[in-house]
Amino acid sequence: MARSARDWLESIRALDLPERVRIMNVCGGHERSITMAGLRAALPACLELIPGPGCPVCICPEEDVYEAIQLALNEDVTLLAFGDMLRVPVNVAKKDIRSLEQAKAAGADIRPIASPLEAVAIARQQPDRKVLFFAAGFETTSAPVAAMLVQGVPANLSVLLSGRLTWPAVAMLLESGTPGFDALIAPGHVSTVMGPEEWRFVPEQHKLPAAIAGFTPESLLAAIYSTLRQLLEGRAFLDNCYPELVRPGGNATARRQLQRAMDVVDANWRGVGVIPASGFAINERYQAQDARHEFPSYADDARKRAGQMPPGCDCAQVVLGKLYPDECRLYGSACNPRHPIGPCMVSDEGACRIWWAGGVRENRRKGKDRGQASIASSA
Repeated sequence: MARSARDWLESIRALDLPERVRIMNVCGGHERSITMAGLRAALPACLELIPGPGCPVCICPEEDVYEAIQLALNEDVTLLAFGDMLRVPVNVAKKDIRSLEQAKAAGADIRPIASPLEAVAIARQQPDRKVLFFAAGFETTSAPVAAMLVQGVPANLSVLLSGRLTWPAVAMLLESGTPGFDALIAPGHVSTVMGPEEWRFVPEQHKLPAAIAGFTPESLLAAIYSTLRQLLEGRAFLDNCYPELVRPGGNATARRQLQRAMDVVDANWRGVGVIPASGFAINERYQAQDARHEFPSYADDARKRAGQMPPGCDCAQVVLGKLYPDECRLYGSACNPRHPIGPCMVSDEGACRIWWAGGVRENRRKGKDRGQASIASSA
């Protein structure tokens, strides 16, 4: 018989825990489930659940968004993008267009879609018009994009790819020497595609407990309990608390399609910088469908500034688990879902947007010195 969330909470509360335990949950979907279920308030006060870098909209490089905006404004194309990407702002003068949403309002043909299948359908519906698919996302998005390319697309469809791998960002944090967390909840959907093996480096190389979780309170609490038991028992391993979907080796077909259509390359993360071997790029076999090959002049080197966030925005620190969302200088004042300044307030997987939707409206740093109250400084 499956254990209920109440059962898992009672088991966690029965543990003899230290004064402070910090657990990072990588996935934006996990953060949404944790917040909406009120798990932080239900867990012992000594537990800190830290949002991590698992929001593809939040880390999509500014230059990629700018490139998509300029292509849509200056070329006779239909530009398609996942809905969240339309509101992501870039750093430009106030008089200039700063998002795909504003470009659409200015007359560009920009349409939100939910899947690569929609991109193929739209391209087939208008065979005499160029269609560009701005595909930003992690492995769970890049895999169906790769499948689309492998299966064949209309000649008028090209892909502007901004794909990233999740685990290298966590590896970068661990290798920094100051990761700011004691255990890791690894992403369930990514592990479903790529396999759980990608996350073994956390316990094997860094001796930190790790568990893969699904998206129900029961699965998340099971993963939290597992990492706590590992900490208390002084042993670190990778526990699979999402066995319904996460299997050894992941999805073999999806992985083959990724390997066939894409190369793994060094890639820029907005506000973070270049992380080695953390991005996907369309390989030479499918160069004809690569928008950057077709429109090379729009890959503007002047925009490549290590992924700057807007002035005053602390999204990068939130993504890296160095600040909680309500510790950002702009949270709840200049930045809110109606008027997002940074990408973390745009996406449904962005920690700032999730916390706002969960009812956190006050900025805890208001009136405090910026160097005193953060995850990083209290680590």
